[in-house]
Amino acid sequence: SLKSNLTKITNHGKRADSIVATMLQHSRGTVGAKVPTDINQLSSEYTDLAFHGVRATSRDFNCTITKNFEENLPLINAIPQDLSRVILNLLNNGFYAVADRMKKSVDPEYKPEVCVTTEKKEGSIFIHIRDNGSGIPSAIKDKIFEPFFTTKPTGEGTGLGLSLSYDIITKEHQGKMSVQSEEGSFTEFTIQLPI
Repeated sequence: SLKSNLTKITNHGKRADSIVATMLQHSRGTVGAKVPTDINQLSSEYTDLAFHGVRATSRDFNCTITKNFEENLPLINAIPQDLSRVILNLLNNGFYAVADRMKKSVDPEYKPEVCVTTEKKEGSIFIHIRDNGSGIPSAIKDKIFEPFFTTKPTGEGTGLGLSLSYDIITKEHQGKMSVQSEEGSFTEFTIQLPI
């Protein structure tokens, strides 16, 4: 019956979810130790790395990158290899969004830009990653941190990037992660890390 098939599909889905989670944990090796981390240096390095990564796959890609880093941020205890994966993932999404808008844009004045900002306030360090790309439709904004949810066409996204990033920030680093977006205009992810 339809009901028993749905139950089976749900169970298989949950099982696949747990297998993938285990595989990802395994691929990371042991959970990294927290070490005093320079957020500006990490953000800067991985912004450059993400940009070169995109340029390697699509030669004609171009985008202005703006770095606004607050000086003399205190070091914070973080797991650098995991935090860097989050930054890479958010930047890759940003580059994808500006490339997408560029492709669909009829506006000859449109100039793709991704901006990375760091600041210290209220006992936390904030990392803002903002792009002026295609934006996230408000109907799906609440779903983007769910596992396997992707806005990208089939074969282009796993739907694990944002859900894993969210877990790394909230569970591993006791931080917060949020998004603001306007369709056709911009997306800004904010990571808040306690000092």
